[in-house]
Amino acid sequence: MADILLRLKDIRLEKGKQQKEIAEILGLSKQVYNRYELGERAIPLEMLWKLADYYNVTIDYLVGRSEY
Repeated sequence: MADILLRLKDIRLEKGKQQKEIAEILGLSKQVYNRYELGERAIPLEMLWKLADYYNVTIDYLVGRSEY
């Protein structure tokens, strides 16, 4: 789970985005998104799809199964 946490934060920062912006894109509160990044809350598959599409990466990349 640590890989996804690091990748979520790293890719967000790479794109120059704030947690609030990503939360709005996902239709979530900033607090819920923050809990995803901290690993305090499981990320539903639908949210992973949205994140992968938004960042133009694969879900495998987000969950640490791929380097691309």
